[in-house]
Amino acid sequence: MEVQSGRIAATTPIVTVRPTVQPSRLARTQSALASSVNAKISVRDLDFYYGHRQALFHVGLTIRTNSVTSFIGPSGCGKSTLLRCLNRMNDLVEGARAVGRVELDGVDVYDVAIDVTDLRKRVGMVFQKSNPFPKSIYDNVAYGPRLHGTKDKHSLDELVQHSLQGAGLWDEVKDRLTQSALGLSGGQQQRLCIARALAVQPDVILMDEPCSALDPIATGKIEELIYTLKDTYTVVIVTHNMQQAARVSEQCGFFLMGELVEFGDTKTIFTTPRDKRTEDYITGRFG
Repeated sequence: MEVQSGRIAATTPIVTVRPTVQPSRLARTQSALASSVNAKISVRDLDFYYGHRQALFHVGLTIRTNSVTSFIGPSGCGKSTLLRCLNRMNDLVEGARAVGRVELDGVDVYDVAIDVTDLRKRVGMVFQKSNPFPKSIYDNVAYGPRLHGTKDKHSLDELVQHSLQGAGLWDEVKDRLTQSALGLSGGQQQRLCIARALAVQPDVILMDEPCSALDPIATGKIEELIYTLKDTYTVVIVTHNMQQAARVSEQCGFFLMGELVEFGDTKTIFTTPRDKRTEDYITGRFG
């Protein structure tokens, strides 16, 4: 450099060096910093462990209110683990622990002050295999409200009817509410389990492969139901069926080996994915 008239004149241009960001980290950062407007669930830099084995790596995403979000990926990729982190079902696994934040309406569900029973009331779950109780259809749906203190018969009757209507099952079972739920077909049992989840009036419904054991007709009914549920609830579904994810969800996340590879608008994920691994999975090159 040389000094001219009291000013410093640079003889070489100044170059600004920017740190290189790996694509996977960039994708995670974009997901984690997604707009919080209308956000129901926010996951921030989440790591999850089963004992010494790490199952999730730095996951970040935002799930919108009154939407359907799907998680796809090969078996063992972490999608069901993340689903169970959202209502702390993984707490039931010995040695399981989470590092990071999972926020429901801005509150970290892993905060020590959180009542886990209340959390699971607000974030209900429907499992892969339908699991009706060996009770009547009525008692299956009324079980949750009774557990949470509702005893009035009139209130229970209204809740049962409303929940069965919400699950698209009322017209099929209204004349046999006192009969055993085990006498229902597989698709009806799964919709009964959805009605049971609705009866405690949750904010979010988690579904872990809800159609995997069902025939195409029953699957179609569940998919129609999922699409209508978003008017009232926020729905998150894990599925191996990519066509199902494309049909029912508005947002989609692709998981691979514990990493959230890509997350965004479902149409974009399926038509113009950013990551080559997503494209390979969607087009059937692996998985």
